[in-house]
Amino acid sequence: MIFVTNRFPEQSIRTRIGRNFDFDLDDNAASNSVFFCERLKAKSYREIGSIDFLERLKTSRCRQILVYIHGFSNLPEDVFEAAQEFQKLCDGKKKDEVLVVPVIWPCDNDLGIVKDYWDDQKAADQSAYSFARVMEKFLAWRNSEKYNPQSDPCFKRINVLAHSMGNRVLRQTLVAWNRYDLPKGVPLIFRNTFLVAADVVNETLHEGEPGELICHASRNVVVYHASDDLALRASKASNLKNKIASRRLGHTGPENMDKTPRNVFRVDCDDVNNVYDRPKGHSYFRSGTRKGSPGKVFDHIFSCLETGRVFPEDEERRSSIIRLRRRSRG
Repeated sequence: MIFVTNRFPEQSIRTRIGRNFDFDLDDNAASNSVFFCERLKAKSYREIGSIDFLERLKTSRCRQILVYIHGFSNLPEDVFEAAQEFQKLCDGKKKDEVLVVPVIWPCDNDLGIVKDYWDDQKAADQSAYSFARVMEKFLAWRNSEKYNPQSDPCFKRINVLAHSMGNRVLRQTLVAWNRYDLPKGVPLIFRNTFLVAADVVNETLHEGEPGELICHASRNVVVYHASDDLALRASKASNLKNKIASRRLGHTGPENMDKTPRNVFRVDCDDVNNVYDRPKGHSYFRSGTRKGSPGKVFDHIFSCLETGRVFPEDEERRSSIIRLRRRSRG
């Protein structure tokens, strides 16, 4: 599995193609450097560099790329476990359709959820500058006559799934990219952007708010939310401790859909989130009641990936509820 990270390695921060890459788990500072690597096996990684990384995306047998940005308090092997689970579910639906590519940012290794949360929030913001560099590298590579000549362009569809605080990483990355590198605004680069259990304020996608850039960069923006997500309750408590009071996007969906761009959709997951992920009800977008068996949220995500449409049966529809199937009484 190939991945991108701005976590510091135990080795030098100077890129050296082919070297071993070992995460320094005690350092949760966001590096200004980014590293393009592959995971060989558990806790074994190798640096491959940006050109090899992008060429692997282009030559992959998969039709689409899904960039996965994890949430807070996840160490690298936690991220890989989640990404591999999602990859297996995709392969089970349709082989060679989706390649999952994790983006690993520096979560804290301390004990205590509130301290971890606040440190991770800072790391998420600081990671924006390094991941904006990844976006610039990608655009330069995609527009390069050397690597993508007119006779051999890259046709891969790119999607992104941001979970929990990963939504903050995505939002701030686009803000930094737009501010420093894009005088004419962000390009339409993602086919689908899935915001799952988003740990950002619920007004963030409104027109004029920072998250509006996510809508500009995406064909579809799908918000999955559940009001009884316990992990987001801990997030709200931590924010209140620091005198910040706002409901989370992953609890309510957008505060006012009329204030969001028309390509934003909301999916209420209240019926399934705690069934699929007990007791937190936070990581409900992969397996269903049995690990390795797709849940209804995953099924909806995969349908969007295949079709490029959120509610293909009704193009004017902007919201839905995912329900558990009820047994009929006979």
